[in-house]
Amino acid sequence: MQQAIPYKSWLPIYTNINHPLNPSTITPKKTVNKKVVNMVSENAIILFARRGCCMGHVVRRLLLGLGVNPPVYEIDEEEEDGILKELDQIVNKGKKVQQLPAVFIGGTLFGGLDRVMETHISGELVPILKEAGVLWL
Repeated sequence: MQQAIPYKSWLPIYTNINHPLNPSTITPKKTVNKKVVNMVSENAIILFARRGCCMGHVVRRLLLGLGVNPPVYEIDEEEEDGILKELDQIVNKGKKVQQLPAVFIGGTLFGGLDRVMETHISGELVPILKEAGVLWL
């Protein structure tokens, strides 16, 4: 009988010490969280999801099917609380990031998987993406 190989995301092994993605040269996670505000404001659309989460994958595949290639920020379990606090500081109008995946369109919180699916099924998602400048056709 065959056994399933457990899923684990592996970090690449770099032999060059001065390589920019060498784990020993990556800045600590506390300074990475400060970049969350910049990522949301600089991208017309961005997806925040847990690493390896199937719901984040579904949102990404739906957007890819519409012709949008959203940047995805995958969150590890250790940094989830800190990033959710950072995202709550960005959100306005009394909303909070209550669940992941979280989609930001035009610098504001659009919603999670349920909101994306709901607007896609009703036909409202494409006009919203066009208005935000994410989709041109």
